[in-house]
Amino acid sequence: MSIQLGQIAPNFIQNSTEGRISFHDWLGESWGVLFSHPRNFTPVCTTELGEVARLKPEWDQRNVKVLGLSVDPLDAHAAWGEDIASTQGHALNFPLLADADGAVAHLYGMIHPEADANVTVRAVFVIDPAKKVRLVLTYPPSAGRNFAEILRAIDSLQLTDAQKVSTPVNWEPGQPVIISPSLSDEAARERFPQGWTTLTPYLRVVQLDA
Repeated sequence: MSIQLGQIAPNFIQNSTEGRISFHDWLGESWGVLFSHPRNFTPVCTTELGEVARLKPEWDQRNVKVLGLSVDPLDAHAAWGEDIASTQGHALNFPLLADADGAVAHLYGMIHPEADANVTVRAVFVIDPAKKVRLVLTYPPSAGRNFAEILRAIDSLQLTDAQKVSTPVNWEPGQPVIISPSLSDEAARERFPQGWTTLTPYLRVVQLDA
């Protein structure tokens, strides 16, 4: 199954390290990051899960719930969690789905047979409070993810949901943004009384008030 931007994220019920999860109910009014791992007790996955745990204050600040997935059974998750805590310095503080039957992995298209028919790729789905999929990333099993970039993308999504702007290349929070071309200069003056820089008629750059 191919998950596309803007569609409702498929709901599911699956076991996890924090009990049985009904995904939409668990997500509630929060943003969500659902991300998969090829296997337990693998080196890259161990570093990633430790990093996601370390970033808990950042997820909380953005009203984001994170949910990991591995196609290993629940009892293997507990033992792996001990390795993560001892090697990465941060214990798991979010649920990890035990998708041993592959139900969620297949529902979200996380199994890519031409890469490896037996494990999930490093998939990432960012889901908003309306349960819509807003971002999809797919990494090969060998490449660890950059969670700072995932946080940056969430910052962009949340900002552009709230304002008539988009974010330019390599944007970081606090930097200038682009006024939506759908907004006339007259309407833009009402929204952005601080003024902006016009580079072309379709490229107007504004520094938002802090």
